[in-house]
Amino acid sequence: MFSWVKSAAQSTLATVAGTAEPIYGPEAFHSVAKQESLNPSNAVTKEDMKWNVLDTTSVETQTFYLAADSGHHGLVQVIYSNVANLHLTVQLSTKIFHPDGRIVWSSKPVTNYGFGEGNYSFYADDMAITMSEDGNSYSIKSMVDPELSIDLTCTRVGPGFKVGKDGKSLYGTDPAEPWGFMRHIFWPRNKLTGFMVVAEKGEPVKIDFSGSAMLSMAVQAMKPHHAAAKWNFVNFQGPTMCAVIMEFTTPPSYGSSKVNVSGIVDDGEIIGVSTIGTVEHLKTKPDEEAGWPEPTESKFVWKSKNKDGKDVEAVIEGPLGERVDRVDVMAEVPAFIKKIASSAAGTKPYIYQYFKTMTLKVKIGDQVIEEEGKFFAEATYICN
Repeated sequence: MFSWVKSAAQSTLATVAGTAEPIYGPEAFHSVAKQESLNPSNAVTKEDMKWNVLDTTSVETQTFYLAADSGHHGLVQVIYSNVANLHLTVQLSTKIFHPDGRIVWSSKPVTNYGFGEGNYSFYADDMAITMSEDGNSYSIKSMVDPELSIDLTCTRVGPGFKVGKDGKSLYGTDPAEPWGFMRHIFWPRNKLTGFMVVAEKGEPVKIDFSGSAMLSMAVQAMKPHHAAAKWNFVNFQGPTMCAVIMEFTTPPSYGSSKVNVSGIVDDGEIIGVSTIGTVEHLKTKPDEEAGWPEPTESKFVWKSKNKDGKDVEAVIEGPLGERVDRVDVMAEVPAFIKKIASSAAGTKPYIYQYFKTMTLKVKIGDQVIEEEGKFFAEATYICN
């Protein structure tokens, strides 16, 4: 979601200048929950993994969240941005969290980009993210940043999931002709192999990134700062199960409506997917610099039914520990613009990121399963 928040920051001048959305109300927002019954299996096909490449204002991302056995974790993300079909940009962003707390961050524009046959793969100068012919894996290679090279393979070992027939929440007074949408498709459980090479003090350091990965394909087909005011994201990777939550809250212009897409998958099947999960920040502390309540203890709940109709409920709860990073998305915006945006439009985008070991407790009917695993979470605030 980082790319969408960044796009919101880049749209700040328009917001301050008076082009913020009017109040349409919750009736102009149509959650993906309304079409949940149209795909009871929550199945994802190869067709779902295509790049949309819209010819209207949109941000489309392909994000690999990485959890290495070495203790490193991070992400690799391609960001395809279209502003009114007049200005197209593509960015490759990579973030590596070292076990000792050091962070490597790279975000570089790519050139001469394009899409493979069927829009399943992405290519550009010095990089490629290529889907295999059988549609079950991606090869990720890049030398876009001379100080960070990537050679990874992400192979699906559990089923993907989506909600509804297309995974879309719609914006607009007429759902038959929406003026925008939000969409998420997930491959939650993947085997990760390969490495990254990072320059440290002028010398190349090879990092083995073999472990697990979660893949999210997402589209936001409207101006980012009009679509969401807050986000919560969780990626849990355990020995046999993984659990994902992607939750966003619309701005007041759409009634501060909340959408929570959550799923639990093991190596063989979907355990449960729904839109009725919850995120609750049980304890926070004031962040004086950012002006937001920084979460310190949270509760994440998954609720659904499995393929046999049994109730599924899962919980991750407890202290989040020290954040691994706090991203000031407007760090590069001039200070006076930042101040005006904050006071006039309430736009102060910050992302709080956490990574630690936590326990997922799953109850399926009368059966209770607990797994300890790698937990990565983000709490994002954009505007009030």
